[in-house]
Amino acid sequence: MPELPEVETTRRGIAPHLQGRQVREVIVRQRQLRWPIPRNLNALLQGQTIQHIDRRGKYLLLGMDTGTLILHLGMSGSLRILPATTPPEKHDHLDIVLDNEQCLRLRDPRRFGAVLWSREDPLQHKLLKTLGPEPLSEAFTGDYLWQRSRGRKLAIKSFVMDSKIVTGVGNIYANEALFLAGIHPQRAAGRISRERYQQLVEAIKQVLAAAIRQGGTTLRDFTASDGNPGYFRQQLQVYEREHEPCHQCGQALRQRIIGQRSSYYCSRCQR
Repeated sequence: MPELPEVETTRRGIAPHLQGRQVREVIVRQRQLRWPIPRNLNALLQGQTIQHIDRRGKYLLLGMDTGTLILHLGMSGSLRILPATTPPEKHDHLDIVLDNEQCLRLRDPRRFGAVLWSREDPLQHKLLKTLGPEPLSEAFTGDYLWQRSRGRKLAIKSFVMDSKIVTGVGNIYANEALFLAGIHPQRAAGRISRERYQQLVEAIKQVLAAAIRQGGTTLRDFTASDGNPGYFRQQLQVYEREHEPCHQCGQALRQRIIGQRSSYYCSRCQR
């Protein structure tokens, strides 16, 4: 599943090919994604210039002359820049054809992604306006997390994965950051000190930044025709390493379900 580093790497990969280009045509082959693609999307986008490509959480924002195209890759989506004449494959649901005969192609086998149009400020869209601060921003601090956690009995892992608390900290990176900070994933959010929250924030920033750096050099070429996501394999400390030895102490790592998500941790190093 694309998480924040993969989405940011995607943004960086496609931006040079899109910025300043004009939309010649939109081809929709399958409207039924997580929400239906607007029926008039071709009429809305035809002739518009793509001014900038931004990201908010796991959403990509293509700013155009009169509005913003909001994209979400869902569970299995990927984007590629291809010649517009490249024959589509089974799960290629959308092409945004550009004025240079290239296209931005969306592939989404599980169809949990989204393609939406907004004429208003995209940050005020109902899907984005309740999102918490970006985890790599200055607004995301130990003090902020500590204040939001007061009185909360929710497990810390579920707490930091709540997009209303902080956006974009997915399951892989929550596991890794909690290990780096030495915090047990099931500890109640309200029972963690301000100092340990500062350590957790630093760990989240470190893990995400490292993943983005790796993704920038190992993600498959965004102009490759196969359209496979090609998400990089991170240097993971705990995620999906159940029963393997902890890199710090050698004890076998454990796994349990927290908030309906698989959680991996070291019972000796994380308290």
